[in-house]
Amino acid sequence: MERIQSINPERIAWCCADHGITPSALAAELNIATISIERVMAGEDGLTFNQLRKIAEYFGRGVLFFLESGKVDEEQVHTAQFRTLANQKPELSAKLKILIERVEKQREVYLSLCEDLSNTDKIGFSSPDLHGENPREAARIARQWLGLSDRNSFDTYRESVEAQGILVFRSNGYNGKWQIAKENPILGFSLYYPTCPVIVIKKQYWESQQSFTLMHELGHLLLHKMSSIDDEHDLQSHKGKELAANAFAGHLLVPDAFLASIRDEERPDEVSQYDEWLERPRKAWGVSGEVILRRLLDAGRLPQDRYTAYRQWRAQSVVMLKDGGNRMYRHREPKNVFGDTFVRTVLDALDARYITLAKASSYLDNLKIIHLHQLERHIAGL
Repeated sequence: MERIQSINPERIAWCCADHGITPSALAAELNIATISIERVMAGEDGLTFNQLRKIAEYFGRGVLFFLESGKVDEEQVHTAQFRTLANQKPELSAKLKILIERVEKQREVYLSLCEDLSNTDKIGFSSPDLHGENPREAARIARQWLGLSDRNSFDTYRESVEAQGILVFRSNGYNGKWQIAKENPILGFSLYYPTCPVIVIKKQYWESQQSFTLMHELGHLLLHKMSSIDDEHDLQSHKGKELAANAFAGHLLVPDAFLASIRDEERPDEVSQYDEWLERPRKAWGVSGEVILRRLLDAGRLPQDRYTAYRQWRAQSVVMLKDGGNRMYRHREPKNVFGDTFVRTVLDALDARYITLAKASSYLDNLKIIHLHQLERHIAGL
């Protein structure tokens, strides 16, 4: 098969270094003969078009990126938001880096479609003035800004955040390009832009766990006006910006008035019974038992050893989310991943004939046409 000429080996080397993989490991990952990679890195014609396409897809680039001459200008390739996250977590996996860039591209798609549809009001993010406010007061103001009621779920929290001009994506539970692997410690990240920021939440077994991550990332956007990437350690941190974001999320999800309704005298002796004790408020507020217990701990109403024991019990008993499963509702997955705002915008653009069915499919996780029509009916409530 004919080998491509003029492949720029410096760009392959840069991508490998950027994603923490060697050229030989890249060859093994993509089932390309090591000698082929070695030849192209030596400036020879070592790759076929299909092999170069595999490399481009792996790094989330276009094929032309590797045919351009000259060195890579990192400031043009990586956004300031991406570089901020990479600096916070320099050990980011290649797949997670690609996911971050993929999210940025989806945001660009969304902004472009809103412009075509003259829906610029949808991207009208306007943060409340929280400058100088402590996390408790900031959470009170943000709760009013979001228009939250006394009963909520992850879905209503997500809808309220999206209504304020913030895209909220959630990783897919199935193995694929929109998944954050269950063994990856990252629980979420946020990309700050003055216009249309983005929050990405890792799918977890219990949706109530996702609510805290969502509001923690919202805290970074509103309090710190910065991009952030967070793992389990960050969501338990007692230092700096992470402490402020945790306190903000806790007070927003469980305000003092909510906490006052918890009866300490009814607290069981066994931590394994805490979830049952807190079942009613957990379901009403759409939060995990741990969020309520953390608020009780911070308020001096729960001993540290009881909180620690509960977390240890919870870690041992949690059911891990499994990959795969029945995908009979494949047409609903784009809404679960990208949110109602993004999906409706794509479908509106399709209906207005600004984009083709093929384009709509590509923006919605490559849905088959039959599933795309099912999604249209689902969104229309039919």
